Amino acid sequence: MRARFSDAVLDSPNGREMTSMLRACVHCGFCNATCPTYQLTGDELDGPRGRIYLIKSMLEAEAVGATTQRHLDRCLTCRACETTCPSGVQYSRLLDAARPLVDAKVARKPADRLRRWLLRRIVPFPSRFRWLARLGRVFKSFVPQALAELVPARPNAAVAARVGEHARRMILLEGCVQPAVAPAINEAAREVFDELDITLVTPPRGGCCGAVAYHLGEADEAREFARRNIDAWTAVIEGGAEAVLASSSGCTVMLREYGELLRDDPAYAERAARVAALVRDPGAVIDPTSLAAAYRVPSGTRVAFQSPCTLRHGLRGADAVESLLVAVGFELTDVPDPHLCCGSAGSYSLLQPELSGQLLDNKLAALASGAPDVYVSANIGCLMHLQRRAERPVMHWLEMIRPHRVGPERATD
Repeated sequence: MRARFSDAVLDSPNGREMTSMLRACVHCGFCNATCPTYQLTGDELDGPRGRIYLIKSMLEAEAVGATTQRHLDRCLTCRACETTCPSGVQYSRLLDAARPLVDAKVARKPADRLRRWLLRRIVPFPSRFRWLARLGRVFKSFVPQALAELVPARPNAAVAARVGEHARRMILLEGCVQPAVAPAINEAAREVFDELDITLVTPPRGGCCGAVAYHLGEADEAREFARRNIDAWTAVIEGGAEAVLASSSGCTVMLREYGELLRDDPAYAERAARVAALVRDPGAVIDPTSLAAAYRVPSGTRVAFQSPCTLRHGLRGADAVESLLVAVGFELTDVPDPHLCCGSAGSYSLLQPELSGQLLDNKLAALASGAPDVYVSANIGCLMHLQRRAERPVMHWLEMIRPHRVGPERATD
């Protein structure tokens, strides 16, 4: 892409990186073919190519207004375009760098600022989110349907994992939303890995991965979450932990960004890079043959797997999870257009409810088309989003596997 950038832009580290990403774009438009928002609106500015053009115009010192902000806000950061792009444009990094620059030039309306502030003050903190969810359930029947859908379902009681101590150890990120609304997922992870002779350790003082703040344009806030996790994990890593895991693929993608996020921090850059290098998705760690020896589904339960964008495009790990589900005996149904986002995208469902709702309906129709018994996901945000309107149970893939242990000792949840 040809561009005319000022010396001020070219001389700044952030500017140099952004201009390099922009120039990699050849404007072919392949990205639009897989962009969920472009598929809905048909607006060039709601596709990656159009958004790249808007970012280029901003860096060329052209006027930036509400139109630029609106179209960048509508991006899900699903990374489907990165999977499609023949030129390897790092679109998601470009967008994350551009959003704060736009916000600095275009003031948001007070209501929008308040929504974003509340998301950053509540979602990353389990106790606060748990309190809000309980309050929402109390008043659910008194609010409009659109708001009632957003209230998380009451979580099932989490049966504590029966685990032992093993020589192999890995760190498990507890997360923020997940312990409040689906505590059984991490317990399932601990039990499944225990069966494979791996202990999952959750050091105290860790917390949110930082994704909520980062994708709302608050990179400094995200860095504080990253530093806290790195401090909490350092001793365990130095003690021989093999990997850092998160049972939510959205968190896994964020953890992998720690090296880049803190690359200019002399006190944390080296440790952040080490953490990022250790990050793995659970599906990539588990061997299908070993899992099949420990777990087996007695009957052919039909499963529609919703591969989260963070897993499919961010981690390129959807095939690994599907292989594990098949290995223990689940029958996977066909899901049309599996590359398209469900519309959750972290806080997107709250900030862009109309587009998010359309994407949700499309995804549920695709999942239902194969007449499955249950929908299965690998990301807490997607799982909660699907539960809003799903007519079938929605579960995490680790929860699906846990009850089917081979042998007399079986999990009970």
